[in-house]
Amino acid sequence: MKTRDSVRPRFLVIVMRRLGDVLLATPLIHALHEGVPSAAIDVLVFHGTEGVLTGNPDIERVITLPPNPRALRVITMLPSLFRKYDCAFSTQTGDRPTFLAFVAGRRRIGLVGPRGEGGWWKKYMLTDRVHTEFGRHRVLELLLLAERMGITGEPRMVCPSSASSLAPDTPPSRYAVLHPSPMYRYRRWTDEGWRSLAKALAERGLEVVVTGGPDPAERAYLDSIWKAAPTSVRRLEGRLDWPQLAKLIGDAQVYVGVDTSMTHLAAASGCPTVAVYGPENPRMMGPWPLGGLAEPWAPAGTIQHRGNVWVVQNPLPCLPCQQLGCDRHLESQSRCLDELTASQVLVAVDEAIAGRVDGSHRGYPASTRPGA
Repeated sequence: MKTRDSVRPRFLVIVMRRLGDVLLATPLIHALHEGVPSAAIDVLVFHGTEGVLTGNPDIERVITLPPNPRALRVITMLPSLFRKYDCAFSTQTGDRPTFLAFVAGRRRIGLVGPRGEGGWWKKYMLTDRVHTEFGRHRVLELLLLAERMGITGEPRMVCPSSASSLAPDTPPSRYAVLHPSPMYRYRRWTDEGWRSLAKALAERGLEVVVTGGPDPAERAYLDSIWKAAPTSVRRLEGRLDWPQLAKLIGDAQVYVGVDTSMTHLAAASGCPTVAVYGPENPRMMGPWPLGGLAEPWAPAGTIQHRGNVWVVQNPLPCLPCQQLGCDRHLESQSRCLDELTASQVLVAVDEAIAGRVDGSHRGYPASTRPGA
């Protein structure tokens, strides 16, 4: 590849989506860094998602844009990007990341829809196009962007870190971390399920720690769960930064969470992770275990196990619908989650805790239990 500076080429990775998407892009960034160690790699993300990149040694600089930025804001940043990079990578098929890659990179490698769907003009914007494919995991899809440059690398997630990432009020004894809060209602498990799980964990001699964000609505949701809980829990929502969260979860005996960015972080940290999934298809966006995914997630099952991750589902005939819940909107209920029992989740939790004790979760053969 010809560059202005053969000693230090410059790459830009554009990830204009949510926290989990940014974290799932770190294997691509790591592969680029390993493949071209001299490269300076910048990342363009939405403001509020940059925390998951804290301390990432593969990144030179993080550039942020407001979520849903006004056209004027995008226009004003164009001169600072124009042809500043030897290669720009668009990790979404959307118009905005494709256009920004066109502006920023002399070479532009990006995702486009199957058979080029989503805009004929993108074939002129991108010098190299990778077609998305249904059923391919997001991590593997993004690594195809690096392969267009002849770079193949280990699909390794990189967790946020800092020189001092010890979380305040970290329990001195064995503990479990629960993360009940998804971004949207249709991914929630039941309040009673969380309370029953916390009680069972306490009976197993584990202190229960709850994480979450600082948003008042999220705190009110957690209040509604835990005010009637038969077991005391240590609530740390809104008090930890991303490196502290990675450290807290990484040292836990087990983590249990819904389909959210925190669950992706838990899987990447190496902690035995139990992921409660509803309408979404884990085959494409399921947690990426430490050490990689030797066998793809099945679209549906009762309990699936890969490495340090257990995915728990209630395999109704409609699963995975990949819709916004049963009512098709963000605040919808999801029957598959509403009818998922605590006892089923606890089966996976007990397996995960046992794996933490004997270390078998790191090399345990993949297993899938088919739906009823």
